[in-house]
Amino acid sequence: MSRLKEKYQKEVVPALTKEFGYKNVMAVPKVQKVVVNMGLGEATSNAKLVDVGADELARITGQKPVTRKSKKSIKVRKGQPIGTMVTLRGARMWEFLDRLVSIALPRVRDFKGVSPKGFDGRGNYTLGLRDQLLFPEIDYMKVDKARGMNVSVVTTAKTDQEARKLLQFMGMPFRQS
Repeated sequence: MSRLKEKYQKEVVPALTKEFGYKNVMAVPKVQKVVVNMGLGEATSNAKLVDVGADELARITGQKPVTRKSKKSIKVRKGQPIGTMVTLRGARMWEFLDRLVSIALPRVRDFKGVSPKGFDGRGNYTLGLRDQLLFPEIDYMKVDKARGMNVSVVTTAKTDQEARKLLQFMGMPFRQS
């Protein structure tokens, strides 16, 4: 079992139950899935960039990404590949979140914490990472260009406050505003 999942069961669930007064264990918010999305806008001129981006995303998440194609013809032709994404659930999701919080985020230069403004009003949180070199799986010598990615954490929390506490107890370093 993942280190973070164990922490969730042993520490986070009791802490959330105490904070919000849940009567039932099943009412405690949990992480449903993590979606990692890498937009490759420059892939319109060079199709090989999609393969490079997909390979890097696969290394980071441990799962084969899906290539996303454009839906409309605005500056690009409809159906042209413009990004890659991965949806993580279960053990891979816990492993990825653990690495994100304990390894990748502390490697950000001048890191003061992640923005508390990334909540959507329904208990989901999205943060943007500027480059893929934060993850130790990426070989620095093979990278041609820094590519950013969005990490969306989808939770069962009903409110942003519940989701924020859930992520805080799990070790997400929020910036003090």
